[in-house]
Amino acid sequence: MTPVLAVITTTVVGLMVGVEFAVAFVINPITHRLPVAASLAARADGGRMMGRAMPFWYIGSLVLTVALTAVSWGMPTATMALIAAGLLAISVIMSVLLLVPINNRSLTWTAEDHPEDWREQYQRWDRLHYVRVVVIVAAFTLIAVAATVL
Repeated sequence: MTPVLAVITTTVVGLMVGVEFAVAFVINPITHRLPVAASLAARADGGRMMGRAMPFWYIGSLVLTVALTAVSWGMPTATMALIAAGLLAISVIMSVLLLVPINNRSLTWTAEDHPEDWREQYQRWDRLHYVRVVVIVAAFTLIAVAATVL
């Protein structure tokens, strides 16, 4: 069971990392170059779409990693899985406390109705997101190493 759980955990977390990496380094840079109306619409739509899926994905990744830690307890891989779970917990806390509030505000912004500092708020979100990507990449790396050592 442990190898199967390791493969599932690695896959789920790896896909999440891929999506968040694409958001950080492909999608958001493209939206920043769009005209104001299109940029606001794209970010709001992306925020709504990702806002529905990502809470389940982040929590699911954390639960799978905690389960991997539990079933591998006593093995050398348990420490890596435990650290990965801690990093994923940090990413969830960062999301809830720092990123979601900005995202929730931006969901209603339009070309006609948006704050003056909308670009600065998006840039702050992006900077925080870069940090979150580093955290989840580190977690993914630990999970992948743990899965190969089992």
